[in-house]
Amino acid sequence: MPSDGNDFYRRRLPHYQPAQATFFVTFRLTGSLPADVIARLMEERQMREHLIDQEEDPERKKLLQEEEHRRYFGHFDSFLDSAQAGNKWLADDGVAGIVHEAILHRNGSVYDLLASCIMPNHVHLLFSPVGRRDSSPYIVTKILENLKWYTALKANALLGRRGAFWQHESYDHVVRSEGELTRIIQYVAFNPVNTGLCKRWQDWKWTYVKESFVKLLT
Repeated sequence: MPSDGNDFYRRRLPHYQPAQATFFVTFRLTGSLPADVIARLMEERQMREHLIDQEEDPERKKLLQEEEHRRYFGHFDSFLDSAQAGNKWLADDGVAGIVHEAILHRNGSVYDLLASCIMPNHVHLLFSPVGRRDSSPYIVTKILENLKWYTALKANALLGRRGAFWQHESYDHVVRSEGELTRIIQYVAFNPVNTGLCKRWQDWKWTYVKESFVKLLT
């Protein structure tokens, strides 16, 4: 039986994360999806990866891997958006406020935040790391570890609980073009609208979009 820790990737070292890149990151609450959904997603992905591994052309193989990465994220995020069961602690304004404040607090010192959105059971972040003095190849992993540790501590105290708060694994994707950047900003901002949580993206108080990018949402 697959564990909840094997949700987005098979357990392994994180891939290289260039410090000068812009990243789209999604992370979720522990227990936010049932085990059967995770198992179904993983089985489908493993089958598709097996087929991709048989591709002999390196360029085409890389393209297929990137397409599978996006496809898998789309399915996974759709399940999170439509989940009727599972933990939704971020639907609590107090908990969401803790996470929102922590995200904004790091803006300018840890990263340049382009967009963020807190949904009932997961979080989207779009940012470029700044001010890093270390040469770690896993820069996003380090940023998320700090953010998730702090917010879990505060949220658990508010909820009067102990134990895991965030799911260990996260999704991170390097943004490779202006067009892709635009699509991701729109996706993040309109996520609450498209799931029926509000009518306008501006109405969701847990959404942030950098002022210079707001024009992309009109």
